Amino acid sequence: MMLKVAEARQGGWTLLHVSGELDLVSSPVVRQRVHDAVAAGHRDVVLDLSEVLFCDSSGVGVLVAARRLMRSCRGRLRLVLPARGAEDGSHVNRVLAALGVRRLFDVYADADSAADEEARPLSA
Repeated sequence: MMLKVAEARQGGWTLLHVSGELDLVSSPVVRQRVHDAVAAGHRDVVLDLSEVLFCDSSGVGVLVAARRLMRSCRGRLRLVLPARGAEDGSHVNRVLAALGVRRLFDVYADADSAADEEARPLSA
């Protein structure tokens, strides 16, 4: 399945809605889109991963690198990983938890709450 990234603005946030498979071949696309957002002056980014069906270690690496980039430019990164994204939960959420890196990210159930300054992240 081909990866797609759609960009939108929501409040002061740049929303990157990612769908498809986040793997060795496609993860550079997400990395570039995050870098493009930062280069355009956007320091608050939401990665909506609710429609990512598969994520391998390359995808996880891109998420960790995006977190590092946003922190280095004093920006913020939030992830959308719904608890029930698939029948037994979001694939990306399960991968991040299995690798022990889920706690590194501010995770929200949907894009609206991720872009809401008053909303609190889901617990790890």
